[in-house]
Amino acid sequence: MNPVVVVHGGGASSISKDRKERVHQGIIQAATAGYNILKEGGSAVDAVEGAVTVLENDPEFNAGCGSVLNVNGEVEMDASIMSGKDLSSGAVSAIRCIANPIKLARLVMEKTPHCFLTGQGAAEFAATMGIPAVPGEQLVTERNVRHLQKEKQEKAAQKPCQQINLGTVGAVALDCTGNVAYATSTGGIVNKMVGRVGDTPCIGSGGYADNGIGAVSTTGHGESILKVNLARLTLFHVEQGKTLEEAADMSLGYMKSKLKGLGGVIVVGKAGDWAVKWTSEAMPWAAAKDGKVHSGIDVGETSITDLP
Repeated sequence: MNPVVVVHGGGASSISKDRKERVHQGIIQAATAGYNILKEGGSAVDAVEGAVTVLENDPEFNAGCGSVLNVNGEVEMDASIMSGKDLSSGAVSAIRCIANPIKLARLVMEKTPHCFLTGQGAAEFAATMGIPAVPGEQLVTERNVRHLQKEKQEKAAQKPCQQINLGTVGAVALDCTGNVAYATSTGGIVNKMVGRVGDTPCIGSGGYADNGIGAVSTTGHGESILKVNLARLTLFHVEQGKTLEEAADMSLGYMKSKLKGLGGVIVVGKAGDWAVKWTSEAMPWAAAKDGKVHSGIDVGETSITDLP
C-alpha cells in the first residue's frame, strides 16, 4: 500500500487574508508530519495522532492552544481517535489544562477498558498517565478573547448567530499495511455553555475508521453532525458502492437539507483513494501521498507541491 494522510483545519465562514498563509502553512506542516511517520513505517494511528498534535500546537486552529472560549472565557476541549484494524477507539471531552487532548484520547484507547472519559475523571487519568497539566491561560489566545467578546455583544444585540468558526482539526490515514485511522480534536464553539460537548469526541459523528471501508474525520456545526452521525453516514454510502466524493456530497447534503447544518469531511478509502468536501465557505485541508502534498482552503483552489 502507498501510504496516504489527509488533514483538515476546520470548516469556516471565511479566513481573513492576513491569516490565510499561516493557516495554509500550518495545514501543510501537519500533513507532512503525518506522512513522514507513515514513510518511516509508523501506523495509521501514529500518523493521525502526529498530524493532529501539530495542529493542536498551532494557535491558528481551534484545538489545543488556540481553542475558542466558553461562556466563562475558559478552554474546554474534546478529541477522539480510532483504529480501523479492530475498531478500537478512545475519546475525551470537556478537557481543561492539557496541551494535547488527542494524546490523552489515544491513552484512553490503549490503556483503559473504556472508549470515552470526560471532565474530572479524564483529568485524573491524565495525571496518572504522567501527562503534565498546563495553566489554562496558556491555551488562551488574544484572538479568541476578542472572538468571545464579539460573540457576546452580538448575542446581547440579538443578531442572528453566525456560524463563524466551525473549527475542528482532524486527520485520516492509510498505512503501508492497509490499516486506516482517524483523529479529530476541537475547542468546540465560541461562547458555548460550560460542559457542552459536540460531535468531535463521539465515534461515528466526529469520525470513524474501518479497514473494510475507510476512514473519515468531520468538521462543522457539532449539533448537526451529531444528529446525522456524519462520519458513519459517509462511510455507509461508500459501503453502498458510492465513490468517496459521492458519499461525502450525499452525507453533507443530507445534513444541510435536513438541519441547515454546514460542515466538511475528509475521507480515505481502503484502496488509498481520498476526498475532501465541505459545505461551509472554506476548509483548510492537505493530502500527502506519493511524495506530493495537495492542499487548499477555498472551493476550487488546489496547490500541489513536492514533499521536502
